[in-house]
Amino acid sequence: MPNRGAFGHPYVRTVDALGERLASAGRGSPNLDRLLYTLSQAGNHSAIWHGVNAIDATVVAWSIGAAGGNASAHRRNALRRSAVLVAEQVAVNGVVKSWFRRRRPTSVDDHPHDLREPRTSSFPSGHASAAACSATMLSADLGAGPLWWTLAAAVAWSRVHVGVHHASDIIGGAAIGRTVGRIATGIWPST
Repeated sequence: MPNRGAFGHPYVRTVDALGERLASAGRGSPNLDRLLYTLSQAGNHSAIWHGVNAIDATVVAWSIGAAGGNASAHRRNALRRSAVLVAEQVAVNGVVKSWFRRRRPTSVDDHPHDLREPRTSSFPSGHASAAACSATMLSADLGAGPLWWTLAAAVAWSRVHVGVHHASDIIGGAAIGRTVGRIATGIWPST
């Protein structure tokens, strides 16, 4: 399937080519490969984000409760974030990807670490959308925005590094995730 429509636009091709050059420059670095393959795998099924929410709902809520704070609000907010994330991922991976059916980049031949090969459309990146949605909601609920956005950017970039997404896929995914996160925090604010 050729790159049609917006994906064939010179700006998109330029962004994708630049992303591939940057990713290629980092491939083969044992430490960088290990880190980014690990982040890519942790992003499968949004596990990293549900894990953060589980820690917040249990360990953090327990310590807040032990100090006399409102532990139940922490648990509710963590469950809210995971519920929104599940809905966001169903929409992105189950519906939005079917509208675009974009080919994935030519696979990196030699993966130095385990990698689950995706079978869905390349656009948008579900990892990037989940990361941006989570970073938006975690920042609103817990503060520490730079921490969550750095982690989100690393998870999103890992998908280009491991060779399963174009740079424009992660940009599109991040835009969708950020939008969903902002809408969700407006409609269903933290307690």
